[in-house]
Amino acid sequence: MSKQHTLKESFTLTGKGLHTGLPITITFNPAPDNFGYKVKRVDLDDQPVIDMIAENVGNTQRGTVLIKGDVSVSTVEHAMAALYALRIDNCLIEVNAPEFPILDGSSIQYVDAIRRVGLEEQTEERDYFVVRRKMEVVDEETGSKLTLLPDDRFCINSFIEFESKYIPNQSASLDNLEDFDKEIASCRTFVFVREIQQLRDAGLIKGGDLDNAIVIYERQISQPELNSLADLLGVPHKDATELGYLNNKQIQYPNEPARHKLLDIIGDMALIGKPIKGRIIATRPGHKINNKLARLVRKQIKQNEVQPPIYDPNKEPVFDINKIKELLPHRYPFLMVDKVIEIAEKHIVGIKNLSVNELFFQGHFPQEPVMPGVLQIEAMAQVGGLLVLSQVDEPERYSTYFLKIDNVKFRSKVVPGDTLIFRLDLTSEIRRGIANMKGFAFVGEKLVSEAEFTAQIAKNK
Repeated sequence: MSKQHTLKESFTLTGKGLHTGLPITITFNPAPDNFGYKVKRVDLDDQPVIDMIAENVGNTQRGTVLIKGDVSVSTVEHAMAALYALRIDNCLIEVNAPEFPILDGSSIQYVDAIRRVGLEEQTEERDYFVVRRKMEVVDEETGSKLTLLPDDRFCINSFIEFESKYIPNQSASLDNLEDFDKEIASCRTFVFVREIQQLRDAGLIKGGDLDNAIVIYERQISQPELNSLADLLGVPHKDATELGYLNNKQIQYPNEPARHKLLDIIGDMALIGKPIKGRIIATRPGHKINNKLARLVRKQIKQNEVQPPIYDPNKEPVFDINKIKELLPHRYPFLMVDKVIEIAEKHIVGIKNLSVNELFFQGHFPQEPVMPGVLQIEAMAQVGGLLVLSQVDEPERYSTYFLKIDNVKFRSKVVPGDTLIFRLDLTSEIRRGIANMKGFAFVGEKLVSEAEFTAQIAKNK
């Protein structure tokens, strides 16, 4: 399992806001384990802090806007894409304005600054959201659709469509976050000339210019109209008969707009609050539909305190039954763990396959065999004992005794033919031989029981 990361040290960037035009200073700071992403408005008297999560997105017009009460911070997606892609899990961002600076319209300056200060590995493990089945959101009005599919890592395929001969149909893909720096990070936001006046009238893009966005001029307008827009942007006048890209910097890739839309997806998915193992197929993506998917994932996360572990019976176990018998004193008919498929510093995943020939099914109940709840807890406790014993030298010389079991809940019947998957997590450091754990038992993706344990480990052999 990989560990969480934060920044090794703080860094500061300055620039203007795309929508406000204000001069902005933004500072990215290291943060402790399990902190997540938070933004602090240091220009306000009480310096309010907003959790950077999908539920706090209150506006998605030309950017992602986080809102808490009457406090907002906009245009956060480019910075969030850089943090997420470079695997930074915890960061406190301080900004002195109601938006992040637009910089050059991409993520590259954030990426360069992160690379410059470096990453610090932390103690806690990364808690991934593992996609197990297809999830999909659709906007019938715009034709936008995002589909999230199972995959062993985070990847995106994105397709955009516009009524423009310059970008009628484009696509971009990212199969590995390691390629974000060179393939995606420098791709700039874009706008059509026909949209500029409308956006200006809406009080937006006051800081937009030809250095922080790709401006696409694909429908000819009159020379006076184009001159007026040039004056709004503070740029030289252009010949109204010459269609194309109106930029000081050449377009980097033929599909740079599609790559930037992919960048935006990453930034908006960062607001899920967990790294993702899954593939996104995006058709006509935008901040609104991106946030809709992020909220759907957040809802699923809230419904499950812990995700069901993935059990692949084809993989070699970490501990087979012979290794388990070396560590645990239990024997037939009371050895309740068949194998361990995953173990880390603070969690363990164990398996119990249930046959109709189990001794307890003969009397509980012969006509409707059900595994006793107390034996589910016993099996869970044995898996927890293996986690605790894995923390000591010469584990065969120790025994684990459970002192307390709290908050036991039985949610569903367990019957012959089921495969029980147990996940136990340490909830605090082991001190003076005392360990506290939270345990969950699943059949497939269904949570069937859970409990909290306190155990003592004793060297007695």
